[in-house]
Amino acid sequence: MTTYRTAPLALGVLAASALAGCSAGTAPPPPPPTVTVTVPAPAPAPETTSAPATAAAPVAIEWTMPDVVGMNLQAAQDHVQAVTDLGVPLMTSTDGTGEGRNQVVDRNWVVCEQTPAAGSTITTGDVPDFVVVKDDESC
Repeated sequence: MTTYRTAPLALGVLAASALAGCSAGTAPPPPPPTVTVTVPAPAPAPETTSAPATAAAPVAIEWTMPDVVGMNLQAAQDHVQAVTDLGVPLMTSTDGTGEGRNQVVDRNWVVCEQTPAAGSTITTGDVPDFVVVKDDESC
């Protein structure tokens, strides 16, 4: 146990105030009482035994690739993210005309083909690719 002894500040201030109004013929007031506070010592930490640390094997999470052919590219990407609960962070798209155009506004492109195919098993490391054309073009 640890014991702390302190004099209360309020009593010391009160005593100093009383002394200020005393004349030379009166006796000084008694010192303020001492307050003792006892704080119990913290309990020792329990002894533990632990097994040697081992590396956990990564858990493979699998999903079924949805069918997104016919959707606009943005909706297809959103749908795959929703199905995989954000487990597939990266998807790519390819211009289906062979012209190598970039898909700047994904909502303006339609998915003609998808890899992996609908119904295939995909995991976190898979990167689905969508073959797309502008929404006013044919697949």
